[in-house]
Amino acid sequence: MQFLIDLFTLQNFLTLLMLVMLQAVLGFDNLLYISIESKRVEPDKQALVRLWGIGLAIILRLLLLITLMSSRQLLESPLFGLHLNGVFDAEVHLYALIVLAGGVFIIYTAVKEIYHMLAMHDLGESAADKPKRSVVLSIVWIVVMNVVFSFDSILSAMALTNNFMVMAAAVVISGAMMIWLSDRVAQFLEKNRMYEVLGLFVLLIVGVMLLAEGGHLAELAFFGYHIEQMASSTFYFVIAVLVIVDIVQGRYQKKLLAEKATTH
Repeated sequence: MQFLIDLFTLQNFLTLLMLVMLQAVLGFDNLLYISIESKRVEPDKQALVRLWGIGLAIILRLLLLITLMSSRQLLESPLFGLHLNGVFDAEVHLYALIVLAGGVFIIYTAVKEIYHMLAMHDLGESAADKPKRSVVLSIVWIVVMNVVFSFDSILSAMALTNNFMVMAAAVVISGAMMIWLSDRVAQFLEKNRMYEVLGLFVLLIVGVMLLAEGGHLAELAFFGYHIEQMASSTFYFVIAVLVIVDIVQGRYQKKLLAEKATTH
């Protein structure tokens, strides 16, 4: 009862709403990855993979929240430094390594899927011919990448409040929203396969953003030039441009096809 009283005081309730909206905005790229990853298993198991993957990720997000609140300094403590006569410099810590690894994996996933789309000869048979991944492995990857994507949102939440119950409630609510939205995103991409390319390039940019963030955290520098973190405004501007270009290109292509049809 005391938990509900503390949670629904006006200040905490407004903070909770802000955190849920923050989690929703920052969780878009996570939803995209979940939709793409779940397509690698058998069709009748895809919804189950998304449900279990996000459900387990919620539990790990709560554990991550507890860990960051109790030992954030440990994650950000330098593990080792690399200095090669001004050619390459870095001060590496665990948090930076996690973000860098996540960025590399996301870029690898996006590039591999793009290559597959370009290499396949029959669009109708591509899904059936593509080797399927096991349910357990897909769930594991969804959980792992969900945790990687969670760092920013949890650190942002910690900057807004130090009330654990408010942050935990935001994690659970946003997780429930993600479960609800994941099926709809997957269904949309399945019915509108033309947007798969757009989604993969958005995922590619997410990977680049994570690499930039990890490089900035690790203070990476090449020939004296430090890696700078990509601003969120820049990221969303690039995504908006990609979406607009895709829409305009699609409509223009329809006009060209219609004009070609009338001339023959």
